[in-house]
Amino acid sequence: MARKKGLTFYEKEKKISRSMIREIFSTIFCAFAAVLVAFVLVFSVGMQVGVIGVSMEPKLHNGQEVLVNRLLYQVTAPKRNDVVAFLPNGNKNSHYYIKRVVGLPGEKVQIIGGYVYIDGEPLNEDESYDKIADAGIAQVEIQLGSDEFFVLGDNRNNSEDSRSGNIGAVKRETIAGKVWLHLPCGEDDFGFVN
Repeated sequence: MARKKGLTFYEKEKKISRSMIREIFSTIFCAFAAVLVAFVLVFSVGMQVGVIGVSMEPKLHNGQEVLVNRLLYQVTAPKRNDVVAFLPNGNKNSHYYIKRVVGLPGEKVQIIGGYVYIDGEPLNEDESYDKIADAGIAQVEIQLGSDEFFVLGDNRNNSEDSRSGNIGAVKRETIAGKVWLHLPCGEDDFGFVN
């Protein structure tokens, strides 16, 4: 019998084996477990807070949601330039304020000529911040206590922060945590806050 010349195709029957089914269910289970663990970690260690106002623009916008790490400051202290969420004067009836740490415990803070001075030296800051039009209570040197922080909004001339007499220096126990991730708002994507 002569063979036919040309291409020949053999169609194999596809069989679903038990090991393939096991692998599929294992992958689905692992993916579900990873999502569950991530969800539990984010919402047990963190909390979601809404940004109110324009004081942190252009980084954070009014109505945007951010995730706050509540565990970090149980282990370490806030650092200069950290963005934090806090209740002003510990008032539980207030909304969380979101501001950037500028002055640290034990430092002397003053605003002179629109610029922040720490212990008599100008603070080396990002040049994108506007020159401060109103120094508020920081026109006079403020001595921070051992558990107090001086905070400012990034949108310096549209922010109620430590310059305001009704907020002043922020005590550590009123700080809920570090803002570390902002959720999408409009055209924004997820992003880390720095």
